[in-house]
Order: sequence, then C-alpha cells, then structure tokens
Amino acid sequence: MNMKQILKNILIMFIVFIICYNLPLEYKRFQNAIFESLKLLRWYAREHVILCLVPAFFIAGAIAVFVSQQSVMKYLGAQANKIIAYSVASISGSILAVCSCTVLPLFTGIYRRGAGLGPATAFLYSGPAINVLAIILTARILGYQLGIARAIGAILFSVVIGILMEIIFKEDIDKKGGLFIGETEEARPIWQTILYFLFMIAILVFANWGKPISHTGLWYEIYSNKWILTTIFAILLGITLILWYGIKLLHLVLATIPVIIAAFLFKNPMIPFGIGAITLSIVLNLSGDDMKDWFFQTYDLSKMILPLLGIGVLIAGFCLGTPDSTDGGIIPSRWISTMVGGNSLGANLFASVAGAFMYFATLTEVPILQGLLANGMGKGPALALLLAGPALSLPNMLVIRSVMGTKKTVAYVSLVVIMATISGMIFGKIVG
Repeated sequence: MNMKQILKNILIMFIVFIICYNLPLEYKRFQNAIFESLKLLRWYAREHVILCLVPAFFIAGAIAVFVSQQSVMKYLGAQANKIIAYSVASISGSILAVCSCTVLPLFTGIYRRGAGLGPATAFLYSGPAINVLAIILTARILGYQLGIARAIGAILFSVVIGILMEIIFKEDIDKKGGLFIGETEEARPIWQTILYFLFMIAILVFANWGKPISHTGLWYEIYSNKWILTTIFAILLGITLILWYGIKLLHLVLATIPVIIAAFLFKNPMIPFGIGAITLSIVLNLSGDDMKDWFFQTYDLSKMILPLLGIGVLIAGFCLGTPDSTDGGIIPSRWISTMVGGNSLGANLFASVAGAFMYFATLTEVPILQGLLANGMGKGPALALLLAGPALSLPNMLVIRSVMGTKKTVAYVSLVVIMATISGMIFGKIVG
C-alpha cells in the first residue's frame, strides 16, 4: 500500500472519529431520527423483502441464466430497432408495477445481459412510475387532472430519459453495441421461456397487489383473491419446472409440503411465501447445472443489492423519517411543506429533489401528497413529486451507481429531477 492510500485511510478514520465524538445524542430530534431510520428499516424488511425483492431476485437470476445475451441485444440492445426497444422496455416495465427498489434486480439482470443504456433506463423508470393502479388512485383521490398528467408524464419520461441517456453516453453505447455476435440456438422453444417468466412475474404482481380504497370493482376482486391467484401461478411455475427444466417431481412435492403446512398454521402469508423461497433454493441446488446457476445468480444479485438497499433505507429514514411520521427525521417536515407552495421554480425543484431522495412504497405517495396538498402544496410541485418520487429513492440510487457507475447514475437522476421540475411548472401554469 502506497503512502497516498495510507494518508487517505488515516483521513477517513479521523473524519469518522470526529463524527462519533460529536454525536448529538442528547438532542431529541437526533434521537427521533435514529429511531425513525430503524423503524423504516424494519418496515421495509417486513413489507418489501420477502414478497417484493425475493421474487424479483429469482426473476433477475433467471434472466441471467435462461435469456441469451443475443436475445436481449436483439430487442433491447444498442443496435436494436429503437421503436421496438423502447416499446418493449416501457411496456414490460409498466406491467410489473413495482417500487423503485424492487425494479433494481430486474434492471440489473437485463443491463448485464446486454440491454442498451437507453432501453435499460427506460425500463428502470417505467417499472415504478407507470403503475396503472397508482395512476387510477391518483385520479380518484387527488383529482383527474393530476391523474392524467401523471400518466402522460410517466409514459413520456420513460422514453425521453432513455433517449437522452443514449445521446449523452453515445460512446459507451457504441462500445457495448459492438458486443453483438449474431444469433445462437436457444436451449428450448421461446414460448416455453415466455411462459416460465410470465408465471414468475404473475407471482410477483399478485403477491404485492395493493388494497384499493373502493370495496367493489375489478381491482378489489383481484385483491380479495390475490393469494389464490398467486398460488395458481406458483403451481403453474412448478409444472413448467418439472416439464421443461428438469426438476424432479418428488423434490418439488417435498418442497411444497412445508409451504402448505405453514399456510394452515400461520395467518401471515409472508411465512409460507418465505419458506417456499427457501425450499425452492434447496431444490435448485439438487437439480441440474442450469438450476444451480439460477440459484447462484439469484444469490449474487441479492448479495450485491440488499446491503446497499439497507444502508440507503437507514439514511433515508434518518433524514426524512418514515412515510407515516409527522416530524420524525432530522429534517423537519414543516420545512418541506412550507417550500412546496405555489408554482415557482424553487418549489417545483425542491419537490422533485425531495421526492427523488425519499422512499415511496407502491401507492404510499398518494396519501402523503393528499396531506401535503391539504397543507398548501401547489399542484405543480405535487406533479413534480409524483414523477420523481416513485421512480427514485436514495437506496435506489446507491444500487444504480453500483451497476452503471457514478456518471450515468448522476445523469439519470438529474434528468428525472429536471424533467419533473419542468413538467410541474408547466402543469401548474395550465391548472392555475
């Protein structure tokens, strides 16, 4: 180790020591902020890891093993037809309807397999932003104007941001595009692979189907039967694994027994769901090379992403508190509410930046905005927060940086914030 590195390490240790030495533990706000950060971490672990991230990791691991690099580059690569690439990216992202953190394993999977930077970032934005249920809820609670503006803005954002990322980093894309090496024969018919992924995505979507406000209609019927639908698609996935992927029937039956027992013993559906993930992992390790690769790819993604998400959630909770807290973070919530009134550049920019760093679980942004609007928030800043908030968060940024690097992450976040700010100002002027 050279002297420069030694001095750098000494400086880091000195800074950490100074911070620890001067921790303001006697101040109530600091104590509350620590509590809020741990509270948010606990809430995140309870609500998002088992049902959201675990299936997302399995899907991302499957992409790495069963989707050929040539197929990804054919439809999403830098040299692919732009209309097809952005259509596939935005539509596939919006179908998932996941939060800003759950989309990360899936984004990492397609980006590592050769997806172009533009389509990959379009997918990254569209997953949490173009959420049909969230847009409908926005229209019903916050007004049809905000609902329509959110829908149009999110769809346009996913494509425009992707195109701008391509333009900004054209040299990198040209290099990546050079990796395309022609067609290779798929290991199995494409329709089998599509069904395999469709069943896994259905499990992810229905397991996380949020409760609508109305107790009638299609959305509520789906919510009422979400676990029946999840079970049906889990059975269909098991059948495909037996028929096409070499899993032994006996192994899968034995893996299912603990899940069934847990479903009868525990009211919390996360327990049998988590047990199912564990037993599936065991079965994969007892099967062929492809199944073992699927498990190890899933494990590698989990090992890379989960620690960064945990750190990001702790920091976000410390700074801004939990979604249901009134004044828990180190930054007073009254500062936020007083800075988003009217339709000025500052109000829209602040709403975009605050939304980008806050963590919003799917649908939680609507009641939060309802409270802010009641306390004087302008409709322009409200739209700015709706377009930046669900698609970004501090945990999300930390993971994106580990995948794309600092420059691309800064560019992506900046584009989202700038476009959200401009859209908010335009919307604010239109609706008065």
